[in-house]
Amino acid sequence: MPWTKNDYPASMKNLDPNVRQKAIEIANALVQEEHYDDGKAIPIAIDKAREYVESHKND
Repeated sequence: MPWTKNDYPASMKNLDPNVRQKAIEIANALVQEEHYDDGKAIPIAIDKAREYVESHKND
């Protein structure tokens, strides 16, 4: 079942809301499209989401 803004992994609890939303999107894609397991998808998604939000701060 995909994660949502109201139902996401505990490791995303303390993230900035913008980072969390992007991490949820990325993690869902990694699990559904790339067939990653949750344990691998979540930390990758968090790292990529932080990079994405940081690079788009001034947009």
